[in-house]
Amino acid sequence: MISAKTKIRLTILLGLISITLGSALVTQGQTTAALPNPTLMFLGAEPYEAGGKSWIRYRYAVANREAFPDSLFAASPALPPCGTNTKASRTWVDFFDSRGKRLYGFCALGNSADLAKIWFAAEADTIPPSWVYIELNDRQTSTKVKSGLVETTQ
Repeated sequence: MISAKTKIRLTILLGLISITLGSALVTQGQTTAALPNPTLMFLGAEPYEAGGKSWIRYRYAVANREAFPDSLFAASPALPPCGTNTKASRTWVDFFDSRGKRLYGFCALGNSADLAKIWFAAEADTIPPSWVYIELNDRQTSTKVKSGLVETTQ
């Protein structure tokens, strides 16, 4: 037979274990909460000059940028640098053509509002890819989400 004192101790112990496990599950859910796929939209193209060359900048925005917490774009000096930038953001954003070739990337966005000002460029005398997508790479959790394909013209 188990004494009343032992039953109370076991009940308390089981309660503490369940609280600990529940807290661990909630914490895990907060750090690995599913990110939505970004909804990429084309804003337009604009010519510009740089380095003695003519370029076309293809401007985009993420329509659902508010769904991405600003913490994703916090400076993260504990993660590998982006070139010489030792305070690169936690999440990087890369543009790809429809075949998966990387076109350009952003490694120092400061908050989710910056997702309204992303772009890639091509020399003015070249034909741009017809379709592009972006990928957000949360380097802290090794989570990647990508948009659907979007045209480079309106």
